Amino acid sequence: MERRAVNPWDWGLQFSMNQGEVIEGLTRHLHCSGQVSLIPDATAEMGVRIEHAGDIRGQMESALSNIDAILSEAGMDRSNVITLRFFTTDVDGFLANYDVYAGWIAEAGTMPPQSLIGVDRLVFPELKVEIEATAGA
Repeated sequence: MERRAVNPWDWGLQFSMNQGEVIEGLTRHLHCSGQVSLIPDATAEMGVRIEHAGDIRGQMESALSNIDAILSEAGMDRSNVITLRFFTTDVDGFLANYDVYAGWIAEAGTMPPQSLIGVDRLVFPELKVEIEATAGA
């Protein structure tokens, strides 16, 4: 897979993102469902429990860790991420903790295009962050 950054404006670079990317040579695509801060718990009603209830920073770390697990299971890593969509009930709080994402993606050496979307609520009221990712190899 080859990537070429497309940045008619450079303001996005400070947010570890390109405005667009031309990607060539893909043979596989991975579309991740929205990842939140849930962990397996056999004793819980739905078999999972919320980790870091109400804590944006912890939820960002947990959701990104879940994306790492999905990427690994698919034989990929962070360098394969093509786009991200962040959903949050607190945009200001998310931006105040943006370093969590910036550090996570810096290890890949890429800056995939992304969107940050403010929402009223996620699937459980205690959740503040949900992250969707698309990857390719």
